[in-house]
Amino acid sequence: MKTIDELLSDGVAGKRVFVRADLNVPLDGTAITDDGRIRAVLPTVKALAEAGARVVVASHLGRPKGAPDPAFSLAPAATRLGELLGTDVAFATDTVGDSAQATVASLADGQVAVIENLRFNAGETSKDDAERAAFADQLAALADVYVGDGFGAVHRKHASVFDLPARLPHYAGHLIATEVGVLKKLTQDVERPYVVALGGAKVSDKLAVIDQLLGKADRLLIGGGMAYTFLKAQGHEVGISLLQQDQVPVVQEYMERAEKNGVELVLPVDVLVAPEFPDLKTKAPAHPTTVAADAIPADQEGLDIGPETRKLYASKLADAATVFWNGPMGVFEHPDYAEGTKAVAQALLDSPGFTVVGGGDSAAAVRTLGFDESAFGHISTGGGASLEYLEGKTLPGLAALED
Repeated sequence: MKTIDELLSDGVAGKRVFVRADLNVPLDGTAITDDGRIRAVLPTVKALAEAGARVVVASHLGRPKGAPDPAFSLAPAATRLGELLGTDVAFATDTVGDSAQATVASLADGQVAVIENLRFNAGETSKDDAERAAFADQLAALADVYVGDGFGAVHRKHASVFDLPARLPHYAGHLIATEVGVLKKLTQDVERPYVVALGGAKVSDKLAVIDQLLGKADRLLIGGGMAYTFLKAQGHEVGISLLQQDQVPVVQEYMERAEKNGVELVLPVDVLVAPEFPDLKTKAPAHPTTVAADAIPADQEGLDIGPETRKLYASKLADAATVFWNGPMGVFEHPDYAEGTKAVAQALLDSPGFTVVGGGDSAAAVRTLGFDESAFGHISTGGGASLEYLEGKTLPGLAALED
C-alpha cells in the first residue's frame, strides 16, 4: 500500500487530488455536535494543499436514499473544514454534476473544495457492479489522483471507496496509514497482557469479534446493553434490560470457550437500574438504584455498570500492556449513567500500556465526557471498520489501496 508520503515526494502541485474522507459527523439540525472526524482528515488535506494540490474532498453523511436530501447535506462539514484549515473551502451542491465540475475546474493550486454527499447518488452504495462503476467513472473525471483517508468507510464496498481507486493512481492518506498501523499492533505480536473492553447495545454486533478475541485476548471485559445477554446466559434475571434472547446459546458457548482457552471473561457484579429509559433530551434526573448483577428486579432496566464493577474493571486494566475498548458501559449520554464509561476511559488513561479507543460511540464518549484525546494511545475514527479488521475480514477499501 503506497502512502501519501510517497505521493508528496513525487510532487502534486497542480494535480487534482480526490480525497475520500469520512465527514460523517453527527448533526443537530445544521450544527455539528462532534467534529472529530473532520479533524482526523486535516493532516492529509493540509499536506496536499500546502504542496500545491487542488484538493477535492468527498464523503458520505448519514443514510439518504440515493437522492438529494437537505437534512444530510455536507455543507456544514465543508464550512467547519474551512474553519479548521483557516481558509475558504469551496462547496459543490452536487456530486458529479454541473456544480461539482465547475467547482473543481475553478480550483487554483493549494485550494480545497468539498463536493456534496456521495450517497445523494444511488451509484455510490449500489450492489450492482455496473451502476457503481458508472458512478466511479464520473468521480474519476474530477481528479488525477486518489487518496483514501475515510477509514470509517473502508469496510463498505462503495463506489468511492472500492471502485474509484482502480481508476486512478491511489495512495493511503495519513489517517488510514495510522489506523492500519494501530490495528496491526492489536493483531500481530501483541504485547501482553492484552485486555479488551466491549460495550454497546447489542451483543450480536460484537459476536464475530468476540469469536476472534477468544483466541487472542487475555481478558475480556463486558459492559453496556450487551452485558445483559451474558448475565441471562448465566441464568440471572435481567428484568426489562436490553436482551437478545436468541443469542443466549451462542453466548453460553463463548463463555465455555473462554474458560477452555484460559481467557478471563469478566462480567458486571453490580448495575444501575431504573424502571424506564432516561430522557436524553432534558437530562432530567433518573434516580437509579444500584443492585447486584444477579439481583435485577423484574420491572427494572439495567442502564450502567455499578460502582463495584467500575473498580473491578479498573483493576483488570491496570496491568495491561495492550488495551482495545469499543462500546460504552452504559447510557453515557445521561449524566446519571455516565460513570461506568468514565471509569473505563480513566482506567485506559491510567494504564501503562498502549490504549486504543475503537471508534464509534466510545470515541464520542471520550469527547463528550471531557477527556483529553491526546492522552490515549489512539482514538479510531471507524468503529465498524476497526471491528471488522479485528474479526479478520478483508476490508474492501483497504484492499482497493493495495497494489
